[in-house]
Amino acid sequence: MIPHSALFNKPKDRTFTPDPSQAPTEDYHDILDQLEKEGEWEVHRVPEPYIEVKNKFGRTKKVPVEQTWHHKSCGQCGHIPGYSTSVFWLNRKLGLDYNDPTDQTSCTAWNYYASATSNAPAQAAVAMRNFAAAHETGYFPIIHCATSFGHYKEVRQQLIHSPELRSQVRKILKKLGKKLIMPEEVVHYSEWVHVMRDRIAEHQVIPMDHIAATIHPACHYHKLVGEDAIYAPEVYGNQRSAIITSTLQSLGVDVRDYSTWFDCCGFGFRHILVSRDFSRSFAVQRKIEVMKEEADPDILITHDTGCVTTLDQSQFAAKAHDKNVGLPVMSDSQIAALAMGAHPYKVLQLHWHSTDSKPFLEKLGIDHEKAWAEFEQVVDEIKAGERQSVTWEEVDV
Repeated sequence: MIPHSALFNKPKDRTFTPDPSQAPTEDYHDILDQLEKEGEWEVHRVPEPYIEVKNKFGRTKKVPVEQTWHHKSCGQCGHIPGYSTSVFWLNRKLGLDYNDPTDQTSCTAWNYYASATSNAPAQAAVAMRNFAAAHETGYFPIIHCATSFGHYKEVRQQLIHSPELRSQVRKILKKLGKKLIMPEEVVHYSEWVHVMRDRIAEHQVIPMDHIAATIHPACHYHKLVGEDAIYAPEVYGNQRSAIITSTLQSLGVDVRDYSTWFDCCGFGFRHILVSRDFSRSFAVQRKIEVMKEEADPDILITHDTGCVTTLDQSQFAAKAHDKNVGLPVMSDSQIAALAMGAHPYKVLQLHWHSTDSKPFLEKLGIDHEKAWAEFEQVVDEIKAGERQSVTWEEVDV
């Protein structure tokens, strides 16, 4: 059997400089502006202050620092609640203005990617309905789920090139009393974490320079409308997306490579529904075991709902079959919050994860037994009716 390492061609040492004029796709910014001039829609501009980054082909992308409207993820809220609360905690800890909306609908990407039972106007109308809801608040949308992020970028491409689809969606939105609003950028939360990484590092209280990590870049982030993903010359010479890696390096983490970095996490949408055993096996044998054998990391960091869920929870079944598992999985927002002193259970809610993270917390010098006792005390007080929730003032370690 050929080892994975023998199949892996590491990126060349030279830096690749992308040339926008050689890009295989058009610059969506120009088309958005032209359609606005023609009265097709209104472009929701990224508010200042914003940070400019480069996408795959060297075009500029704007990421807002604050005044952000957080398009939450159904999978995060249902399976990994500490994922979203870590994003909010980072905003509050950094003193930034944000909006956690109640007027939000699901992106319905589960329907789009998994069941194929919907249609283009319905899918696009849901996206544009949410964009209009964000615009009405004056806050700019930030998408928590990479699947929603990828889906909305595809919707943008469809609307750009189909006048008929724009007309259909406009009629639907009119019935809802909403205008056709297109954001200047479709921004993923992890892009926000990426541009805020230096400020996060300035507030770091938990040293991580003795930690090794592997990353999994979400397919729906860097493969769907891939030219919109953020790249940087200092991260694999512009040959892989820059987010996660750059964030971890800012925290002092040793980011280690492995041969199957490009593979799906195993989630894949349709086959997680119809062939779950395949998903679990793929996540373990093509991802977790390869990472452990080739890189020996302390932690695996990713940035999508399905990726965290699949890579974390697939290890439970594999453990029963004596597979080489036991690698804790977190999102970039969770480890960033942890580095800044967020409580591992009140904020990160690591008790929702299947894979044991206690050895990792011990390596960071965090007393997880004390932290768990603090969390249980809060739960007991809520049960007794002595309080309704955890306050933001008591969520640090």
